[in-house]
Amino acid sequence: MKINTLEDALKRIEELEKEVEELKVENEKLKSRNFGGRKKHDEAWMASYNDFIKEYEKGKALMEIVAEGNVSRRTAYRYLAYYKELNKKR
Repeated sequence: MKINTLEDALKRIEELEKEVEELKVENEKLKSRNFGGRKKHDEAWMASYNDFIKEYEKGKALMEIVAEGNVSRRTAYRYLAYYKELNKKR
């Protein structure tokens, strides 16, 4: 696009500003993507872990907790290993 007048320049600036805003939105979406894998021990992880441990300490079997659907089997085994490791250190 060839810019010959001030109006053309202002119109082009407007287009570019709109494009920048769209790219910012796309950038934020890309930043917040979930790449899978194990999560950090954040608040959500600790809440899930604590719920698991409450059920486990009540005497429920590991597979009963998994059957409730709150955690996967692999996650349950990870939580159990973490729990046992913490108890070993005490």
